Amino acid sequence: MRNAIKNAKLFVCDMDGTVYLGERVLDGALEFVKRVKESDKEFLFFTNNASRRKEDYLEKLERLGFGKCELMTSGDVTISYLQRHYPNKTVYVLGTEALRNSMRAEGIKLVDDASADIVVSSFDTELTYEKLCIACDGVRNGAVYLSTHPDYNCPTDGGFIPDSGAIAALITASTGRTPKYLGKPYKETAEAICALKGVEPKECISIGDRLYTDIAMAKNSGMTSILVLSGETKENDVTETNRPDFIVKSVENLTSVL
Repeated sequence: MRNAIKNAKLFVCDMDGTVYLGERVLDGALEFVKRVKESDKEFLFFTNNASRRKEDYLEKLERLGFGKCELMTSGDVTISYLQRHYPNKTVYVLGTEALRNSMRAEGIKLVDDASADIVVSSFDTELTYEKLCIACDGVRNGAVYLSTHPDYNCPTDGGFIPDSGAIAALITASTGRTPKYLGKPYKETAEAICALKGVEPKECISIGDRLYTDIAMAKNSGMTSILVLSGETKENDVTETNRPDFIVKSVENLTSVL
């Protein structure tokens, strides 16, 4: 692991379950991020959680003591995907008002009914049955169906709560259609990260607590993967097929290597 970290140019670090849980900073996280920033390496937070504005996350990171940070979300990847592949199409977003406002600010044409050309579902902490019905009707009507990210659960101080993947599973159960997922672990995200920072995947280390997002993105794209056991994944969840390059208890274990 020491050689992999020495040769890396960019650390891509998850947030929920990796450096904090709710309002609680995980042990060693502040020192780890500080050490990376003081090194000659780049550091980027990436969260699949698209329920908040990017500015909200940056404010939270600074408030928790991480200082000024650079951040990308699955919402950013989804906006970029819509702009490149579906310009001028109408979109119904099953998501928070923060996500909807972010899309409006980037010129995405949002509608509030099932006439949309595209339905995007996400982690919606403001979910209502009416919004769910509109999304399902839109998908049944033939709309392109996208999801910002596939995470089933979001870790919090009080335990896990249903995330974007769980909401998408409900829509799939009702309509029979599965979405095209964006965010981690999909290629669009790895490509967006590398384009933003001007690096190759082999020069990146992806750190996170989920095998099917953080670790899978690294394996799919050629990044080095480090699993932390501070969030969703437990050691007995690891198999030969999903095994990361390295496993540590928490990011605190990486500080000494830096």
